[in-house]
Amino acid sequence: MCRITSTILGYRLSATNGELGHVKDFYFDDNTWTIRYLVVDTGGWLSGRKVLISPQSLGEPDWDAHSVPVFLTKEQVERSPSIESDAPVSRQHEEKLAAYYDWPTYWDQVILPGGGMMPPAIIPREHPEDHPKPTPKPRGDPNLRSVNEVVGYHIDSQIDADESRIGYVEDFIAETDNWAIRYMMVATGHWFPGLSGKRTLIAPAWIAGVSWKDHQVWVNLTPDEVKNSPEYDPATPINRELETKLYDYYRRPKYWQRRVDTPTTRQSADTRGPTTAG
Repeated sequence: MCRITSTILGYRLSATNGELGHVKDFYFDDNTWTIRYLVVDTGGWLSGRKVLISPQSLGEPDWDAHSVPVFLTKEQVERSPSIESDAPVSRQHEEKLAAYYDWPTYWDQVILPGGGMMPPAIIPREHPEDHPKPTPKPRGDPNLRSVNEVVGYHIDSQIDADESRIGYVEDFIAETDNWAIRYMMVATGHWFPGLSGKRTLIAPAWIAGVSWKDHQVWVNLTPDEVKNSPEYDPATPINRELETKLYDYYRRPKYWQRRVDTPTTRQSADTRGPTTAG
């Protein structure tokens, strides 16, 4: 099920023996555009300490009650490795969290269609060339980004440099079965005359690059393509019919039809020269 991330902010998180707090933010990694942690505002319980909870510890949300069960005790969370409030989350901190909670390390796994995860060593191989051996990634800080921080980024076309501005990031839509970010919700603002209230969806695979320093997203789409794209109403649930219409319009391969569901987006390192994707 796909949900607008801002609508989940404020949801209560319930441990097995009491309330933990509420959802304050989401951290996603910008290699796969998958939410890796929920940021929990614990209120006065832990003196304002920032707590990260992996989706691996979550149960099925109660959408009517605006709450999410967490399969941890309050004592486990209280004794968890400390994360500085203003510091980036390093891979070393993530390793400590994973070891403490016995969470599988997502950076050693491959996401399969439907959201399941499997260690690379046991991926079923019909043909060796179908699933090449993963390239080891260097140790160090992951590219974790705050959903709240990216909202408001400008979106520009990589293809049309003269009339490149398309809109801005208004929100994100995540699939809560596997916490993959499926779409940016884009508001066209005043860049398209007569369409100032239009919202549309852009998938991470269509992103060419991101300048985190300049708060700018580059997409492999033309302004005219976005201008004429299917309009999205936030009150309308995301379903396969809507997604099929969107992907058919852009003539892009559908993510739910891939054998291995691994986003291909690659971002630039704070430059205007993004790499090509999707």
